[in-house]
Amino acid sequence: MVTNRLLISLIVSLLLAFSATSIAQETAAGNAEAASREKFRSLDEDVQDLKKEVLDLNRDLFLLEEELLFPANSQVAFFLSLDVGEYFNLDSVNLKIDGKEVANYLYTEREADALVRGGVHRVHMANLKTGDHELIAVFTGGGPNTRDYRRGATLTFDKGIGSKYIELEITDRVKKQQPEFVIKEWE
Repeated sequence: MVTNRLLISLIVSLLLAFSATSIAQETAAGNAEAASREKFRSLDEDVQDLKKEVLDLNRDLFLLEEELLFPANSQVAFFLSLDVGEYFNLDSVNLKIDGKEVANYLYTEREADALVRGGVHRVHMANLKTGDHELIAVFTGGGPNTRDYRRGATLTFDKGIGSKYIELEITDRVKKQQPEFVIKEWE
């Protein structure tokens, strides 16, 4: 990551030096006004092209960094979804994997509203060894009759080779007028 930033800083410095040198040469030469405008446009186009290349390089470096930090064979991603939301107003979710807290996310009113409208939030992404793991998710929020609500759900899952995606789903149980918290693996 430091190398990426150093590379980007070097490219930006070269752009500025190139720009300053070109402008100084144009001024010193004293070319006609029309010729200098044309060179300035050309220089501006060159700077814009270099800027685009730097942005593309930055995007590629970000993707490479993600790939190195989270290789596909050990990657596990945890997503949260909310269906209906009449019996539960989400405030926060806390995730523990194998007894270690890995994520604690506090939702704003706007984020919770986006989840009610069908959004999905990636709560956490991790690298896990192959084998069995236990996930404990604790949901905090307002339940029926505006009382505080704190519920947990557990899933023991087998992490094999390849990516794994797990969904934390909050749904309404209309018959019981209670929220239901389900953790399931995506196929």
